[in-house]
Amino acid sequence: MTATVDEPTAVTHTTTERDALVERLMRATGGMFEVYSTYIGDRLGLYRALAESGPATSRDLARRSGTHERYVREWLEQQTVAGTLQVDDASASAAERQYQLPAAHAEVLVDRDSPSYLAPLAQLMVGAVKPMQAILEAFRTGGGVPYGEYGADMYEGQGGLNRVAFLEQLGREWIPAIPDVHARLLADPPARVAEIGCGLGWASIGLARAYPKVHVDSYDLDPPSVARAQANARELGVADRVRFEVRDAARVATGAAYDLVLAFECIHDMSDPVGALQTMRALAGARGAVVVMDERVGESFAARNEDTEWFMYGFSVVHCLPVCMADQPSAATGTVMRSATLRGYALEAGFRDVAVLPIENYFYTFYRLMV
Repeated sequence: MTATVDEPTAVTHTTTERDALVERLMRATGGMFEVYSTYIGDRLGLYRALAESGPATSRDLARRSGTHERYVREWLEQQTVAGTLQVDDASASAAERQYQLPAAHAEVLVDRDSPSYLAPLAQLMVGAVKPMQAILEAFRTGGGVPYGEYGADMYEGQGGLNRVAFLEQLGREWIPAIPDVHARLLADPPARVAEIGCGLGWASIGLARAYPKVHVDSYDLDPPSVARAQANARELGVADRVRFEVRDAARVATGAAYDLVLAFECIHDMSDPVGALQTMRALAGARGAVVVMDERVGESFAARNEDTEWFMYGFSVVHCLPVCMADQPSAATGTVMRSATLRGYALEAGFRDVAVLPIENYFYTFYRLMV
């Protein structure tokens, strides 16, 4: 006897799946518009003007921020409908409505020293899609997209997101969770630290602030990022102990061994991760510690991951993999670098083993590479 399919049930199931996808894409579209409008409010200082000077009409806010009233009015109404701003009287005329930024929302959108500060996320996402035509071409050809094509929004957004964690948690929580490293950074003679792929320099700066004796040499391939890192170090008063240089991580000159060598959230972006890890091993010498922080992902692929991988894969498609593929030959790692992948790179680079460190974080996994 041949089994038959209950046709109405099958159709109903297909319709439910279809409608669920339609609903998800519509919600995603709303989220996309929220990201772009948040970017506008952040970059034009609209949120800050509301936070610092209080409720405003569209004319008030335009005057405070040096923008055009008609555009500001549309933005204020959109932000209120989206739930970011509040209006005192929705029935008032458009010219008379007063809008305000709730204090809880101000912490997220204005307070750059808060762990909840997320305005840079909007900047990061705008930067991530800037070279979309080049990304499409890379998909067709198997080529890549150089990091520089993503522009300032990319490195400023990422640096803004990492800033508080690197300035506060790195020296207060993360490094103290590695007792021997923590002790060495406090001891004499002053410890020497190297950071590979330093970006805007917040990790190096945070380390120097937490450990007043250390000297840090930091390297990155992106000249604008290094220039910004140098300015950040001067602003926070550690430029005498933190040096930034434009240099390929796989070609950093080695000399006297460093006590600690770091690579934060960058190994997966490199076309030659093994070469970079070989350099880190050489910089650490026989006694230095090597610590890598990268994205927290699962040990294996799963079709539905509700944790962080939806974000990591999305970012990999539009940014990390294209950047990784820009230089050939490439390891083509992408954002979702699982522990086994890093371990393979590390063993090939000459490390004895890789240990996952007992540092709890929602977005990052910390590894110690054994020399």
